[in-house]
Amino acid sequence: MSFSLSNTSVSNPTPQQDLSGLLGKRFIYTYANGWQYELYVKNAKTIDYRIHSGMVGGRWVKNQEVDLVQLAEDSFKIAWTEPTGTSVALNIMPKSRLLHGVIFFPQWIHQNGKRTVLFQNEHLEQMRIYRDAGPTYPIYVVPEFAKITFIEDVGVDNDAAISVAPSELPASFAAQVN
Repeated sequence: MSFSLSNTSVSNPTPQQDLSGLLGKRFIYTYANGWQYELYVKNAKTIDYRIHSGMVGGRWVKNQEVDLVQLAEDSFKIAWTEPTGTSVALNIMPKSRLLHGVIFFPQWIHQNGKRTVLFQNEHLEQMRIYRDAGPTYPIYVVPEFAKITFIEDVGVDNDAAISVAPSELPASFAAQVN
């Protein structure tokens, strides 16, 4: 199915969505600032991810609820807010191997991000406690372009796609290129 805006209107503003370019895909990408991330689009509503390097390198999350839409033929947006209070918006262009992300870190993470470097799912209540204690403002905004260096299709709803911490992977894992 090709993307088309021809069927949109004021009363029906959402174009027909073809999410097949992202669903079941695992991406490794590196931002211009050197931070390296891995993202698995588990299904139309959830992602799993690992952070290999950067301010919160070592962190990993499963079953993060997201909003996923197709914006154009080779353009998708994934957005979410985490229990930490961090919000993220990613524009992904898989055929172009390009990504633009904006991360909105609350001040408490900017001051001491190491508190989030863990498997978040096992520490949700602690993340909420940190979030509620703050401080929240000023928000630390990180807008960066990234190069997608690795893409593979691992299938939809594959719990094994991201199942261990970044530290438990072979050192060469995040260096994969295709």
